[in-house]
Amino acid sequence: MTMPPDAGRVAERVARQSYGKLIAFLAARSRDVPAAEDALSEALASALRVWPERGVPDNPEAWLLVAARRNLMQATRHRTVAANAQPTISIAFEEAEERMNEAGNAVFPDERLKLLFACTHPAIDSSVHTALMLQTVLGIEARTIARTFVVSPETMSQRLVRAKVKIRDAGIPFAVPPRPTLPGRLAAVLSAIYAAYGLGWDGLDGEEERHSLSGEAIWLGRALLAVLPDEPEAIGLLSLMLHCEARRSARRDSDGRYVPLDEQDMAAWNAIMIDEADALLRKAGGFERFGPFQCQAAIQSVHAARRLSGKTDWQALTILYAALVTMKPTLGARVSQAAVIGRALNAAAGLERLDQLDQRAVASYQPYWAVRAFLLSEAGDDTAATDAYIAAIGLSESPAVRDFLTGRQKKARQAMSDLSFLGQL
Repeated sequence: MTMPPDAGRVAERVARQSYGKLIAFLAARSRDVPAAEDALSEALASALRVWPERGVPDNPEAWLLVAARRNLMQATRHRTVAANAQPTISIAFEEAEERMNEAGNAVFPDERLKLLFACTHPAIDSSVHTALMLQTVLGIEARTIARTFVVSPETMSQRLVRAKVKIRDAGIPFAVPPRPTLPGRLAAVLSAIYAAYGLGWDGLDGEEERHSLSGEAIWLGRALLAVLPDEPEAIGLLSLMLHCEARRSARRDSDGRYVPLDEQDMAAWNAIMIDEADALLRKAGGFERFGPFQCQAAIQSVHAARRLSGKTDWQALTILYAALVTMKPTLGARVSQAAVIGRALNAAAGLERLDQLDQRAVASYQPYWAVRAFLLSEAGDDTAATDAYIAAIGLSESPAVRDFLTGRQKKARQAMSDLSFLGQL
């Protein structure tokens, strides 16, 4: 054991990095997600008490697993309703422990993919699939998930609890479904993984947590592809995430300021990751079943091609966004389509597309106001652009993005002031 200056911080880091893996291992054997979460929570509390006094164990993850397993076994013994399940659970843990010992004492299987399929089972309300996966598989707090889905933390917590109880009471299996049934289950799984990546990309947490969450989503994408090597949409999802991840370090300058895509230093992009993403996209194309994740990956590939050609092919992006909106007409896709049309044709054409959107739906949608502000500024309507920038700034949760938009708003306001002055000459 080692004695770090802050054992509590070590415990928090291990919990953040290993939460989903530990929960998946425990729940796959107990068939009870809430009980697994309670057992791990108690184990973490024990670590916070014990580690500062005795030192951090050489394998903190294994220590937490043993402690959580013990808590889970004790809780099961005390629940008379589950008395008949106790022998089965004991045997499952003993067998797992034997395999761990055979593997070298420090390794236990990563079964998050099984938990992911349990969370997106058809018996569970589809509206909670993604949220359930985000919490159980990746350990994201309910209040963060609630903010993403624009509901109260209390409402989200209630939905998650009901879904976890459903998994237990309905006996939903913790297993990757048989191949014949996989295609019907795939869409929910892909959406959940991409939502997890989106949270990491948007950065609702701190920088370290954001990068970790994105990495976990990419791991899930790779794990899924290992099970479904011939599924083009699974390939497309991984390609999409890798394309985005390749640009992570270029999204901020040396002073931490936000840098938009078309102004990023292309030398800072990860060329190896981009090459892998493009190879995956070509592989997916060979199956001749083009889907929305492949389309989004193709869009990112066009942007990535700027590092070779020196310019963005806006006409190609216009075609791809038309296909994406046809397949999946989400608000985000339609706003992005308007932005691309504004660059490929002219600002007026982009604004016309924005005006066709449901104004109630876009009222609190930050990207809409950011795109509208940019297009209005390009069209020379600096007064309206200033107002739109104010709306976009107020809806943005990122300090770096707010600072960037504030800078653009000041330019629009200055241009408006200059025009006013010229009118007086």
